[in-house]
Amino acid sequence: MSRFVLIPGAGGAAWFWHRVVPELQVRGHEGVAVELPGADESAGLPEYADAVVAAIGDHEDVVVVAQSMGGFTAPMACARTSAGLLVLVNAMVPLPGETPGEWWVNTGSEAARLAAAEAGGYPTEFDLDTYFLHDVPDDVAAAGAAHEGPEADVAFGQPCAVERWPDVPTRVIAATGDRFFPVEFQRRVAHDRLGVDADEVPGGHLAALSYPVELVDRLLKYLD
Repeated sequence: MSRFVLIPGAGGAAWFWHRVVPELQVRGHEGVAVELPGADESAGLPEYADAVVAAIGDHEDVVVVAQSMGGFTAPMACARTSAGLLVLVNAMVPLPGETPGEWWVNTGSEAARLAAAEAGGYPTEFDLDTYFLHDVPDDVAAAGAAHEGPEADVAFGQPCAVERWPDVPTRVIAATGDRFFPVEFQRRVAHDRLGVDADEVPGGHLAALSYPVELVDRLLKYLD
């Protein structure tokens, strides 16, 4: 049995993984979704990493899975633990010392988003329905409203506090329908920053809510 420690994106809601955890459980694994203090201006990336480290504990055979902005927390936590695998899902891939606020310009993410929108024929102006919820079932999206929260500004100015990428095997998963971080953009960043090829799953930016079975299928393949 592996322990999958699941890091949410901006806002920090563990609920984001609520469709993934039972899929892991029925296949004989443990899923631990970490709740982060995303709205707390007195907390930030160091506190997020502390929460993930606590969830990893002294367990062996741990897989850390990070969504979106969780990509900044994951390497900080893995550098302090004996995690066996790190998986980034539609994630921000940071350079050591880079802040989330710097990442957008450094990677060209906004230009990639706009180009994909123009090519795909959907609005370039950002809104949640178009960019996050377009493939999420209506009932799941409605339930998620109670778990939405802001991401405090403090975290965007804090660096990914590692000297180098942790010595942990790292995989990248990119959803083919992600409108926020388009798949071609994710492939480029994964190659340029980690030297790895991105594996694809169906779904948009919130693939854990729209295609949890397919996402878990991909995660478990890494255990082989």
